[in-house]
Amino acid sequence: MADGTHALPDGHLPAEAKTMSGAEYIAGVLKEEGVKQIIGFPASELFDASAALDIPPLIARTQRVAVNIAEGYARATAGRELAVVTVQYGPGAESAFAGIAQAFNDRVPMLFLPTGYPRGSEAIAPNFESRRNFRHITKWCEAAMQVNDLPKLMHAAISRVRNGPPAPVLLELPVDLLAERLDALPADHRRPRRSVPQAGDREVVDLAESLLAAKNPVILAGQGVLSASATPELIELAELLNIPVMTTPNGKSAFPEDHPLALGTAGRARPATVDHFLAKADVVFALGSSLTRSYYILPVPEDKTILHVTLDDADLGKDYAIAQGVVADAASVLKQMIALIRRDHLPLGERQQPAAEIAAVRAAFMEKWMPLLTSDSTPISPYRVVWEIMQAIDPKTSIVTHDAGNPRDQFCPFYVASTPGGYIGWGKTTQLGSGLGFAMGARLARPDATVVNLMGESAFGMVGIDFETAVRCNLPVLTIVLRNNVLGGYAKSMPIATTKYGANRVTGSYAPIAEALGGYAECVADPEMLRPALLRALDKVKAGQAALVEVVTHEEPRLAGLW
Repeated sequence: MADGTHALPDGHLPAEAKTMSGAEYIAGVLKEEGVKQIIGFPASELFDASAALDIPPLIARTQRVAVNIAEGYARATAGRELAVVTVQYGPGAESAFAGIAQAFNDRVPMLFLPTGYPRGSEAIAPNFESRRNFRHITKWCEAAMQVNDLPKLMHAAISRVRNGPPAPVLLELPVDLLAERLDALPADHRRPRRSVPQAGDREVVDLAESLLAAKNPVILAGQGVLSASATPELIELAELLNIPVMTTPNGKSAFPEDHPLALGTAGRARPATVDHFLAKADVVFALGSSLTRSYYILPVPEDKTILHVTLDDADLGKDYAIAQGVVADAASVLKQMIALIRRDHLPLGERQQPAAEIAAVRAAFMEKWMPLLTSDSTPISPYRVVWEIMQAIDPKTSIVTHDAGNPRDQFCPFYVASTPGGYIGWGKTTQLGSGLGFAMGARLARPDATVVNLMGESAFGMVGIDFETAVRCNLPVLTIVLRNNVLGGYAKSMPIATTKYGANRVTGSYAPIAEALGGYAECVADPEMLRPALLRALDKVKAGQAALVEVVTHEEPRLAGLW
């Protein structure tokens, strides 16, 4: 035959020609699922098998950042596109552990396909077996042990990524199994569809009646609103019932923060509007939130009546006593409530119009903070950096994120996120350095968006070499690094070590590193030069080059809501 395959005497092709390897089958399924790239770090047999089907690899410099990129991609697409990560067995899977833990706590759906040790040697110490060690940071964690099980296992894994509470899903793939051949066609793979659970009629009536009867209700919108693309319905309900809306850190941008009913984000640091209206609230409607208690999330006071809508029944009553819990999709519940209220003309009780009060509280808050936001001090105030970012970018065409610690606490209360998905916030487990990968993943998902990441030098120190990934993989993001030569905020946790040994001190210059890695870079020490530097860097990003602006700042302990 022309391709070199020899037919048998009966004219049929040999069995070998009708089969494919396990790696080829999995790549074929990913192709059927519309996967646009496979993210990770070698070695993994899935890279070549996918490349053969025109699914390009995205190779990060570290496994943890590879997972962070997948998280940014999944969140920027609201989970509508399948984010896939693969790494090598043993040290590769071990190094990816932190990223998967971050994604699990952020409630991010992704498919994690680590390779595994050859079958029979996987449990021999010190071999690291993913299916055992990742069990508590994934919602489904299995290993393929027979090649003929791959069709049902891939279908099961992808079904779990698409449905139920969002979280990473793991399928471990022994390397010898990936080389085995099976008689199956990826074209026979049935793409799992997403199920959208709805609330029962009585549940909807109870939710609506509780909100209608409340004197001062507030809505706490979580990431589930973003995952359900439910912002239009949330706006409609808030306007229909005149209810102020605040968001969780992960849910920031689920409600436009330039809306008259927007309170901002209820994080550790937060605008005064959040404190003011949460204190006077009688009912808190937590929508699309896990209602998890965290050091980085403002707690709901115990005297509030809580209505809770979540996709995960394990969230109900987990950290708070709730008056009503509903397991349902946020968009479905909102549509059901709006239809009920409009259809039955349910009356709204006596309630003040909150918009003017929100505006007054916000104005007083901004007046208090404007001296820091517009400070001419040198070294530069980190709040001046926040202000200049807000002036330099268009929030309607941008995606911004931050890193853990002071960059998050200084940025989140002031940045006005006006477009769903225009802000990637995080506030449960907060691993330094995650923001860089999130930014690259967001740029991968949204090549039309201007993507900006704000981080401190400690965070850059952990993942900075992956700036080269942004350069090499054509992911032009703008990274802004705050340099004050200290581990910001850590001196209070080790005062003796700091005083005697300078344990909170770090040194370095970061713009030269970014330039050496192929990006555009500047270092700014004069506050008047900051905005021009940001605009130059944004021009480079628009032209397709990753950029970094290093800003020499002073340590700033004052945080909104805590000062």
